Amino acid sequence: MLRSFQGDNYFNPHTKKWTTKGSHEGKQLERAFNQFILDPIFRIFNAVMNFKKDEVATLLEKLSIKLSSDDKDKEGKQLLKVIMRTFLPAADALMEMMILHLPSPVTAQKYRAETLYEGPPDDEACIAIRDCDPKGPLMLYVSKMVPTSDKGRFYAFGRVFAGTVRSGLKVRIQGPNYTPGKKDDLFIKAVQRTVLMMGGKVDPIDDVPAGNILGLVGIDQFLLKSGTLTTSETAHNLKVMKFSVSPVVQRSVEVKNAQDLPKLVEGLKRLSKSDPCVLTMITESGEHVVAGAGELHLEICLKDLEEDHAGVPLRISDPVVAYRETVTEKSSITALSKSPNKHNRLYMIAEPMDEELAKEIEAGKISPRDDLKARARILADDFGWDVTDARKIWCFGPDTSGANLLVDQTKAVQYLNEIKDSVVSGFQWASREGPVAEEPMRGCRFNIMDVTLHADAIHRGGGQLIPTARRVLYAAALLATPALQEPVFLVEIQVPESAMGGVYGVLTRRRGHVFNEEQRPGTPLFTIKAYLPVMESFGFNADLRSHTSGQAFPTLVFDHWQILPGGSALDGTSKVGGIVQEMRKRKGLKVEVPGVENVSQNIPMNPRHLADSFPSTMISYRCIQRKWIDFLLNSLQCCASPSKKDLSSFFSDTRVSRLL
Repeated sequence: MLRSFQGDNYFNPHTKKWTTKGSHEGKQLERAFNQFILDPIFRIFNAVMNFKKDEVATLLEKLSIKLSSDDKDKEGKQLLKVIMRTFLPAADALMEMMILHLPSPVTAQKYRAETLYEGPPDDEACIAIRDCDPKGPLMLYVSKMVPTSDKGRFYAFGRVFAGTVRSGLKVRIQGPNYTPGKKDDLFIKAVQRTVLMMGGKVDPIDDVPAGNILGLVGIDQFLLKSGTLTTSETAHNLKVMKFSVSPVVQRSVEVKNAQDLPKLVEGLKRLSKSDPCVLTMITESGEHVVAGAGELHLEICLKDLEEDHAGVPLRISDPVVAYRETVTEKSSITALSKSPNKHNRLYMIAEPMDEELAKEIEAGKISPRDDLKARARILADDFGWDVTDARKIWCFGPDTSGANLLVDQTKAVQYLNEIKDSVVSGFQWASREGPVAEEPMRGCRFNIMDVTLHADAIHRGGGQLIPTARRVLYAAALLATPALQEPVFLVEIQVPESAMGGVYGVLTRRRGHVFNEEQRPGTPLFTIKAYLPVMESFGFNADLRSHTSGQAFPTLVFDHWQILPGGSALDGTSKVGGIVQEMRKRKGLKVEVPGVENVSQNIPMNPRHLADSFPSTMISYRCIQRKWIDFLLNSLQCCASPSKKDLSSFFSDTRVSRLL
C-alpha cells in the first residue's frame, strides 16, 4: 500500500482498482497521495478554521478521531492542534522512522568502534564496544550535564557502549585530558544512583546494560562537561565530541551588588556545565567573560544565568568578537632571547601554517595523540612537510590541541630534552595570549633553530627558560608580519524573489559575500548562502527584516576564520591597528603594541647561522671559545651589509685570526 502512494499511482473509483494511467473515460484521476492523504488534511483545516462544526463532526467520525468533551468545546487554531495531534501524532511518526532507518547499537557499534575509541582496536575495551557486550568492562561516555531540581547539582547524561552500569559501582572517571598511565584528570568514585531520563520524567533504575542512554547521580563534581567512565584500568578515552560551532561572541558580566559576587561565580560554573557550547573565563583584569556561538545564543545563556543559575541582577556589556592572532610571512630574521641570568639563549623563527592543516587540527583529524610516524606521513604527503620536521613536533597549542605547532629543527644540541617541558610551557602561554592583543594564536608554526644552554642544570631551570621561550616566540611572531583573523558566519537566507534586492543591500553594507543562490523547487522562495563576518552580524536579523518587510528568514552558524582586512595590526592608524588598540585598552594593557626590541635581543644571529646569512662565506665555529662569541657577533654587527671585501678584511684582523 505504501508504494501505491509514491509516484504517479491512481485509484480508480469506478473500477475499484489501482492504475498508473491518469485518466478514465476522458476524466482526469487524482493522484493517490493527494486523494487519501492531502485531501483529508486540507478538509480538516478548511472545516475547523471556517468554524463548520457539522462538517468537523462528520470528518472526525469518518477518521475515527475521538476527542474529550473539553477538547470538543475548543474552536479555531486550538481545536485544529488537538485534532492534528490525535490524527497524526509526531512522536509516533518520529519513533517509527527511527526504528525503521536507524541501526541498532549492536549493528552500529560494529563499524563505529574504531572511530569512537582512542586506544588500539585490539584491546579489551574496544572489543567490548565493538560487540556491544553487556558483560564486558564498562565503557560509558558522558556527553552533557543536565541541571536537576536540586540547585547546583547535575545529572551526568550519557550512553553505555559496553558493560553494565549500576548504582554503587566503583568507576574510573576519565576527563578529556586523561592520558593512560598517568593520574591527571582521573578520579575513582562510586556511582550514587542510575536514572532513566524520559522527557520531563526521571525514573530510578537498578542497572543499565550496553546500548542504552541514562543519567548518573554523583558524577557531576568530577567532570566539567564530558568524559569517559570505565572499570578497566587499561582503557583509553572515548573520543570527545566536536561541535561545528565555536564560541566567537563574548560579553562581560558583573553583579550590581558586590555581595552577590560568589553567586555569580557559582552561576557561571553551572552555566558552563549545562551548555557544551559556552565558554566562561576570568580575565587578568578580573572581568567575568561569557562566550557563545552567536548573538542570540549568548542572549539566551545570559538570561539563564541571570534568572536560573546565579539568580542575581547583572550588568552586561555590549557583545565583543573573539579574534585570533596569526602570522602572514616567515620571520624576516631569526629571533633571539636570553634567559634572565644571561646563560641560556633560544633562537626561533615563525612562519604561517597551511589553512587546510589548521582546519584538520581543529577538526581533530590531526592531533597530538596520533601515532608519530602516521602523522608525519600525512603531513609530508598532504601538506608538503619535511618528514624529519614532522616527526619532531614538540607540541600543539594552546591547551595542547590548538592549531599552532612547535617544531624542533636543532642539530646536536646538548641537554635539549631537559628543557623541553619548560619551552613547551612557554609555548602554551604564548599561544594562549599572543603578542599583539593577548588573543589566542592560530595557524602559526614556530621552528626552534638553535639553543645555547649552560652546562650546569641549576642555571637552566623552568624559572629561567619559560619566560625566555615566551619572549622569543613573541619576537618571532612580531618579525613575521602579524595579523588578526576574524570569525565568519555562514548565513543561509530564505527569501522570495521580490525581496532579494533588500538582502543583497544589507549583506553588501556589512561586508557580506554571497557565494550561492538557488531557487527551491516548486516554491517562489530563493535560498541565498553568504559569508558574513561575526563583527558585522550584531543587529543583522532586525536590519534584514526591516529591509525585506519581514520576508527574509536568516540562519547563522560559525564557518571559518579569515584574515581581517584593513592594514597592519602594528600600525595604530590603520583599521586593524585601531581594533587592536581598542582590545588592549579594554584588557587594561598598554595601548601601543610592544616592539620586537622589548622581547628580543638586538642581534638575532648565531655563529651556526652565519653561513645562512652570508652564503658566500662558510665560517667554522667549532674552534671559537664560548667567552668570545659575543665579541665576534658584535664585530659582525658593525657591518650593515658586509661585502666580500669587508669580510676578508674582517677575518685578516689579527684579533679575529687569533680566535679562529
